[in-house]
Parts: sequence; C-alpha cells; structure tokens
Amino acid sequence: MTGADILWVDDEIDLLRIHILYLEEKGHRVVTANNGDDAIDIVKEKNFDIIFLDENMPGMSGIDVLTELKQIRPHTPVVMITKNEEESIMEEAIGSKINDYLIKPVNPKQIILAIKKNVDNKRLISEKITSRYQTEFGKINIEINSARTVKDWTEIYKKLVYWELELETSGENTMDEILKTQKEEANKEFGKFIKANYLNWFKPGNEDRPMMPFDFFRKEIIPLLDNNEKVFVLVIDNLRFDQWKTIMPLIREHMNVEKEDIWYSMLPSATQYARNALFAGLTPSQIAKRYPEYWLNDEEEGGKNLFEEKLLEKLFEMYRRKVKFSYDKIMNNKFSKKLNENLSNLLQNQLSVVVYNFVDMMSHARTEIEMIKELAYDEKAYRALTLTWFEHSPLLELIKELSVQKIKTIIITDHGSAIVQNPVKIVGDKNTSTNLRYKLGRNLSYNKNKVFEITNPESAGLPSTNLSSSYVFSFANDFFAYPNNFNYYVRYYKGTLQHGGISMEELLIPYIVLTPKE
Repeated sequence: MTGADILWVDDEIDLLRIHILYLEEKGHRVVTANNGDDAIDIVKEKNFDIIFLDENMPGMSGIDVLTELKQIRPHTPVVMITKNEEESIMEEAIGSKINDYLIKPVNPKQIILAIKKNVDNKRLISEKITSRYQTEFGKINIEINSARTVKDWTEIYKKLVYWELELETSGENTMDEILKTQKEEANKEFGKFIKANYLNWFKPGNEDRPMMPFDFFRKEIIPLLDNNEKVFVLVIDNLRFDQWKTIMPLIREHMNVEKEDIWYSMLPSATQYARNALFAGLTPSQIAKRYPEYWLNDEEEGGKNLFEEKLLEKLFEMYRRKVKFSYDKIMNNKFSKKLNENLSNLLQNQLSVVVYNFVDMMSHARTEIEMIKELAYDEKAYRALTLTWFEHSPLLELIKELSVQKIKTIIITDHGSAIVQNPVKIVGDKNTSTNLRYKLGRNLSYNKNKVFEITNPESAGLPSTNLSSSYVFSFANDFFAYPNNFNYYVRYYKGTLQHGGISMEELLIPYIVLTPKE
C-alpha cells in the first residue's frame, strides 16, 4: 500500500505524537491541526486521502467541523474519534456522512485498519476480485467446452454475468478484454448447442427442452391461480439477465427475491414471436392457424403485438379457467403513473398483467438517437442507464406499493438483446423480413456455416408465408447486411443493440418471483 495523505484533527494532538510517528514510519504523510477552524483552512488548501477528527473539541465541535469538511471535500473519508458512545451523537455523525468511527483510546493497529478500510479498500477489493476471476477463468473455460445441457448453459451464463458485474464494481479494467473474449467463446459454443438441439425441443414428448414463452402461463401462473393466489405479472420487454442483476438491489429493499432463475426465449428472439407466444400459450405457427385474425406475418403492415390481451383471454378459455384478470401496456411515464393511481382497482383482479416497454424503447433509441448512443456506448453504460431509469421510474414505485399490499409479483421478459459487431452477407428478395438478426424469406442466399437455418418452419413452431419460406438466424454478435448496401449497414448498425438471433444475452432471460417483506 502506498502512503496516504492524512489530516489528524485533535485538541490534544501533542499526546498523539507516538501514533503520528508510527504512521510516518509506515510511509504515510500526516498533517495535524488542534482545532476545527485550522482544519477547515487546511482542507480548503489541500486534498487528503483521509481525515481523523476528534468529536469533542473546544470551540467548533467535531460534528460542526465534519459538516464543514463535507461541504468542502464531500468525497474525502472522515473517521470520527470519540470518547462518547451515546447513540444520539453517533446518529448525528452518521447523518452528517461520517465514514467510520473509533472509540478512544485508539491504538496504531486501529488507525492502520481504518486507513485500509476507507482509503485502500478499493484497491484491495479490486485485486481480490481480479485474482478470483483469474482462478475461475480456467474452470469456466472447461465448463464452456463440456456444456451439453440446458442447465449447463444457464449456469455458465450466470457465472459470466456475475464476473462481469464483479469486475465492473471493482473499477478494475485489466481483465475486461479477457472476460470479453471468454464471453465471445461462450456465445460461439452456445450457438452450436442451439443449432444441434433447438429443433429437437419441438418434437412431441421431449422432456429435455427448457421452459419457453408458450409454456409460461400453463406451468407457472395457472397453478398459482388454481391455488387462489393473487398474482401480479410484470413483463419488462427486452430485459436482459445482467440488467435484472443491476436493478435487483433496489427491488430487494422492498421485496424478497423468492426465486431467481433463467429460462429460454424462442427463435426468433423478437417481440412479435416471443411475446405473442407468451400470452397465447401457443407457438407462433399455432397462433397463426388457430387465431389468424390475431397474427400478422413479418411482411404484413400493422402492429404485430396488438392482440395480447385477446390471446391471454383465449389461453384461459383453452385451459377452461375462469380468471378475472387485467392487462395493461405501458409506453411512457404518463401511462405508468396513471396505472399506479389505479392500482387499487387492478388489485380487485386475481391476476394483473402489465407490459413495460421502456427497456426495449431504450435499446432502439440507442441505435437511432446519437445522444442515447453516447450515454449507453457499451454494456456497462447500458446497464447504468437502465439503473438510472429504474431508480427514478414509476415502476419502482409500483413495486413498493405491491409490497405494501402483500402481492406476489413475478418479473419476466420475452427476450434480451445483443450488441452486434460482425456483418454477415445475405441476399433476399424485396419481401424478405428486415430484422438484422434473423431473416424470413424465399430463395435466401447466405453462407450456411455462418447461420442457423430452418427450412421447415413448422418444425420450430413457426409460421411460413409460403411453401418455400425459410428462416435463418445469426449467431453471437453477427448481424445480416445486404451486399448492395453493405458499407451503409456496417457503418450504421455496427455496435447497436439488436434482437432476434442466437446469443446468451437474447435467449437466456430472467424469471423472478418476488414476495412482500414481512
């Protein structure tokens, strides 16, 4: 540990000379003051790594000095030293943003520990996290190369997100490229896993497939309703698992996380397919056949998710359940605040479903609006922007109130998104779908080694617009670009958030059950 610049303020500073000499022997640089006025003047002229402040001094009290010091240097840690252990004094000191406190008489080891805790803790934590990830790196690589099951991949993704957030918290960036490379390798192998297993999941009687959008209400919600539980379902469109982990601490202040799991979206990992399947309890091809009035194909004009409430109504009819439910879609803060004001009426229903579109809108804005692109220029910044939105959103207020009302709350999403980097050439006619991560069309031309192709859409629960229609999906951080406009696509879309393809970020999505705190 390199030496720290220390200010020690005590009206009996001469009696502490032995402590000061000890600190200087350890390489620290100590400036002293025997009253609050001098301390304030010193701090105005010089920045310190840490300040030790006596609580009981003649003239300005330690609390008064603390208030002044925090106004001048708000980020400098202050350690209060006191003979008085009265609770009211400690509460006042903590309220004035004290960082730590020591009870007199203090010994040199206590002082050194306080310095480590308040000055050098970031470096120590950073070094520890980096060391732990270096140890785990090889183990995760082995797991990536040996992954064979749905559960294997959910566990790998959880670990990668964990280390991404840990390294981010530490402020250490020396391992960023190594983790990025490991995630890319994991996504490459995950793509192979999906390619090898996805169509088998749609074969009748396959018990090895994961829970997918069209399973959710049947498997998770109907049993709760049959048990006469009141349930609130929040569908946060395009919420990735790492974003969930970022907002989770705010939620845990008000709700218990009873269950935190990962389930699988479907292909295409896009709202039109995944969320309609969620509310219908059917695959997209089944929806198109059974309810053609509620399904629009990619090339057709009009909104593709306009009938979610109708589909949910049909789902309960299909399973012969009479459920009193409400459905709301939130597109902006005005609607969100109005919903909060109307919450007591919503809670008259056994089931309330609310779709929040803000995260999805933010991901699209990152492509289209230069300012948002600057604010969310990488994964870390994108998570930070999500946290800032959530912290000040009516959605957090809604969750607080649901806790007060003792309502079980389930947070899910329909798909995630990936930051795309690598263009892959594809050729199709004018009726080919426009999504950058998947294409639906006839006579598509592409490099088969770089895509996952489904030439028989029905085998993957997908509708086809004609007999020769096929779907192709991009992997990892690839995106499709047409050769005749290749440079434009690369320039405009490289580094943007997209969804519809095959990556852990798009397909491995959070499923959270929250219960009210007692």
